[in-house]
Amino acid sequence: MQRTSITLPMDLVQELMTAVKAKNKTEAVILAVRDEIRKMKKEQLKGMAGKIEFSLSAEELRHGDHRLG
Repeated sequence: MQRTSITLPMDLVQELMTAVKAKNKTEAVILAVRDEIRKMKKEQLKGMAGKIEFSLSAEELRHGDHRLG
């Protein structure tokens, strides 16, 4: 993990810690950043809706992994 310094309003940090039930500031910021990245990826996937063509059916995608035996 890389160490970094940022300046944040203390009331915002306290609110974040309470909202995510974090034990410390580092944990709160990590949780918030991970959640924001997850949300951005989800939005990117939504934006791809209807733009990707699959050659397999939904059933084949769900159960057709032949590597599993």
